[in-house]
Amino acid sequence: MCAKPAQPAQPNLLIHPDEVERFDRGGGVATIPYVGKWNSEQAVITTGQTVFQPGTGLPLHSHNVEESVLVLEGRATAEIDGEFFDLEAGQATWVPAGVPHRFFNRGEGVMRIYWVYGGRDVTRTITATGETFEHLSEHDKGGAPTA
Repeated sequence: MCAKPAQPAQPNLLIHPDEVERFDRGGGVATIPYVGKWNSEQAVITTGQTVFQPGTGLPLHSHNVEESVLVLEGRATAEIDGEFFDLEAGQATWVPAGVPHRFFNRGEGVMRIYWVYGGRDVTRTITATGETFEHLSEHDKGGAPTA
């Protein structure tokens, strides 16, 4: 029997979430980066997972690229361009670049989302302050209780 390789041939990637260093966003929110400019010279998308503890979320913001979010676990509320939508595991959203949005955990357990950005150089602009910074930079914090 042949031994299986640990990774597929480059430039392909195989991501093991439990082996990826989490980015602590503060306030009970953590992000697990999957694919992006940090581990691929060719990828034109940026992907990852964000985990929200009960009652937490991120502030209203927008990006310079489009974003799709899939709810993996838990009960989410999405605010998109001023409207609120309740989501369950298996439901997804797509938000064009520049549209204010946020997700928060409305359930009693953990909420996990998988996100895909349509670009490798992603920024986040906080709606309340107008501050713009690079996605997953030291400035990209702001997880907090939503109540």
